[in-house]
Amino acid sequence: MMLKLALRNLWGAGLRTVLNVAVLSFAFVAIIWLQGLYEGMNQQASQALLREAYGGGQYWHPLYDPYDPLSIIDSQGLLPVKIDSFVHRKQATAILLIQGTLYPQGRVQTVVISGIDPDQRVLDMPVDVLKIDDSDIPALLGTRMAKTCGLSTGDAVILRWRDRNGTFDARQIRIVEIMHTNVQMIDNGRVWIPLHKLQEMTLRPNEATLVVLDRSTTRTASADWTFHNTDELLQDIHELVKVKQIGGMVLYVILLFLAMLAIFDTQVLSIFRRRKEIGTLMALGMTRWQVVRLFTLEGALHGIFAALLAAIYGIPLLVIYARHGMQLTDAVDSMGISLGTQLYPVYSTGMILATVVIVLTTVTVVSYLPSRRIAKLKPTDALRGKRA
Repeated sequence: MMLKLALRNLWGAGLRTVLNVAVLSFAFVAIIWLQGLYEGMNQQASQALLREAYGGGQYWHPLYDPYDPLSIIDSQGLLPVKIDSFVHRKQATAILLIQGTLYPQGRVQTVVISGIDPDQRVLDMPVDVLKIDDSDIPALLGTRMAKTCGLSTGDAVILRWRDRNGTFDARQIRIVEIMHTNVQMIDNGRVWIPLHKLQEMTLRPNEATLVVLDRSTTRTASADWTFHNTDELLQDIHELVKVKQIGGMVLYVILLFLAMLAIFDTQVLSIFRRRKEIGTLMALGMTRWQVVRLFTLEGALHGIFAALLAAIYGIPLLVIYARHGMQLTDAVDSMGISLGTQLYPVYSTGMILATVVIVLTTVTVVSYLPSRRIAKLKPTDALRGKRA
C-alpha cells in the first residue's frame, strides 16, 4: 500500500519528478562513462606495453636503470646460463642497449642504439625487416623518432658509438622501415638494429642489457640479473591512471551534489506543501515514522526511475563508445600513456553495480534527512498547516 501511495504522489508531482529523474539519470551515465574511460585507458596502455615492450617480464643487468640514462654505459654483460637457455629456445629475446649519436641532416641527435634479434617472436615489433643484407646497417625507427630527425624510409644517416674499449667508431645506417607504435619507450630516442650487428660493432659478443620473456614462460631464479614481473613494470602506468581517477572524483562529487541537492530541495518543498496531507495520514492511523518512510520511499523511487531511464538511453551510448572508441588529439601523446589515436572505454559489471548502489544509497539518505522533521509534527498542527 505504501508503495502504491508513493507512486501516486510521484505521478502527481508531475514536472518535478521528471526533472529530478532526468538529473539523476545523467549523473548515472556520466559517472559510469568516466569510469569506463579510465579503466579503458589503464587496460589499453597496459596491453600495448606488454605486447611491444614488457612481454611476460624482464631480466635486467645488475647496473641497468631505465630512469638513469648514464647507467646504459656500463649495463652490458654475458647472459647467465639459465636465462641464455630461454633465448636459445626462442622463449625470450635479448636486447643490447648502447649510447650513440645520430647525425641527421647535419644535426646531432643523442640516441639509444637498441640491438634485437630480427627472428624474435616475443615482442610485437616489425623487426623482421632488419634481416636485409646490405652494405649499410639496416635500422628501424618509430614515427616519433623519424619525425624528430626528419628521416624517412630509405634514408641513409651516420651513426656513431663507442665500443667496449672506449674507442669511437661510426658507420652509415639505412632506415628500412618506420614503425607505427603507441609505446613511446621503444620509439623516442631509439634506433633499432640487428643484435648480432650491434654486438659486433661494440666488441661485445653474446652480451645484452636486458632479456624479455615470452608471456608463457615461467621465470627462473638468477643470482646476478634482476627479474621484474609485469606488475612491477606496469606500476608507473597504474599510478598515473590512479592520479587521473582521483581528479575525476571531483567531477563525480559535483554531479552527485547537484543531483542530491535537487532531491533534498524537492523533499523539503514536499513536506512544506503537504503538511495537511501529512496530518490527514496521521489522523487516519499512520504513525509518524510510517509517514517518514513514505517520504523516504518517494525519494528512493526517484533513484530507481533514474536508473531505469539511464539504462534506456545510456546503454546504447556506452555500447557505441565501447565499439568505436573516442578520438584523441595529438596532445594526448605527450602525456606518456600508450593510447594511440583511439581510446576504447571498458565497462565491468562490478563497476556499474557499484555506481548504482552508491547513487541509490545516497539518494535514500538525502531523502530521509529532511523527512525526519515529520516525526516532530502533531496531527492537529499538521492539519492546521503549522510548521514543525
